[in-house]
Amino acid sequence: VQLVESGGDLVQPGGSLRLSCIASGFTISNYNMRWYRQAPGEERVLVAQTPTFGGTILYADFVKGRFTVSRDYAKNSIILQMNSLTPEDTAIYYCNVPTKNYWGQGTQVIVSS
Repeated sequence: VQLVESGGDLVQPGGSLRLSCIASGFTISNYNMRWYRQAPGEERVLVAQTPTFGGTILYADFVKGRFTVSRDYAKNSIILQMNSLTPEDTAIYYCNVPTKNYWGQGTQVIVSS
């Protein structure tokens, strides 16, 4: 089982990034999937959850209206589209399967001018 995040980068405030998490060893359609982030010196916090079929997508209040989580079943992956980024979005972003406690290695996002 493996989760591999990618897409993190240095971006200016107001910019956008698209993070990807590719899963292997299991099929994402069977599981809720989550994005978390951890800023320097802070705890890891939930950013968004994409549910299995029929569930409800959840977003943390601090990303509502700016971030969109989606699934690419053909690639067995989940996507986090991040728009209107601010320096407060600087963090390592992790992919997670909550019911299995699977975690990726994270991808670094830095928002700075």
